[in-house]
Amino acid sequence: MLVMSRREGEIILIGEDIEILIAQVGRSRVKVGICAPRHMPVVAREVKLVCEENLAAAAGLSAPVLLSSLFARCGQVPQVVPNLTDMKSDR
Repeated sequence: MLVMSRREGEIILIGEDIEILIAQVGRSRVKVGICAPRHMPVVAREVKLVCEENLAAAAGLSAPVLLSSLFARCGQVPQVVPNLTDMKSDR
């Protein structure tokens, strides 16, 4: 992974066809403009994961299989959450 420091208004080139413009830098957000050929899809990672999740749900995959697949693609390790039906109530 290449990490670059850029200022507002500066452009990053990827190959011959893709330009990344640092449009605005705020306190906690950066607005980025992307100029790419029409045949190349540009989508936020979260949007792609939600789309894949919806397609898998429509195909009938179980929730645990679906979640482990999505976490594997993200490179994240899910936190283990206890099953609420397995926990005893103190009442």
